[in-house]
Amino acid sequence: MEHRKIYRLFTGKVKKAGHSDAENKMDQEWESGIFKEPAEGSVYLTKTGFKGDEVADRKNHGGPEKAVFVYPVRHYEEWKRELHADIPVGGNGENFAVLGMDESNICLGDTFKIGEAIVQVSQPRRPCWKPARRHKVIDLALRIQKTGRTGWYFRVLKEGHVQAGDAFEMVDHPCPGWTIEACNEVMYNQTGNIGLAESLSECRYLADNWKKTLNKRLQGREGSSEPRVFGPNR
Repeated sequence: MEHRKIYRLFTGKVKKAGHSDAENKMDQEWESGIFKEPAEGSVYLTKTGFKGDEVADRKNHGGPEKAVFVYPVRHYEEWKRELHADIPVGGNGENFAVLGMDESNICLGDTFKIGEAIVQVSQPRRPCWKPARRHKVIDLALRIQKTGRTGWYFRVLKEGHVQAGDAFEMVDHPCPGWTIEACNEVMYNQTGNIGLAESLSECRYLADNWKKTLNKRLQGREGSSEPRVFGPNR
């Protein structure tokens, strides 16, 4: 089994891209924290993310339950093959590009020591329209959902310095049945399975925003995903 470690660590400031006078919506001006760069040396990880790292949309990104966005390096070769585009490692706006980990072997509540910090899996990432805008693939969010290559988030249980090359040391593995892959299946492919939605919503390690979405489904009040996956791109 490939060693579980951080291949690269990324942070970055919010940047503007596009052109204010563009006619094509995919080329219009927008801003995001998705344009991150490899960090040199160790970076201090706080309960809400890395020092010096920024997010533009604080309603939907960042915060304690989305302190660290993690994405497997192995997915980039698959995207390159399928999209015929050279999306570089870091192209999804992740903080950790990781080796030896993916949605099939990481579970809710998995807790790791990494560098000086301790982190815990809180939820899969729900893809939005911004990677699509960056890479000029309008249905990229839907492709991410369909393939299950979503990545996931860590909450931070203990703050500390972290750097590229640090290995993940498992501290706790409380929910072996709720892989990120299984969570994505419930959210996107088993939408009519009320029992699975109820079971997932009751997992104590699942972030509140996922619980709210699942509870809306259970109450028959789940909204459209269009604003999230396409946003202003069309």
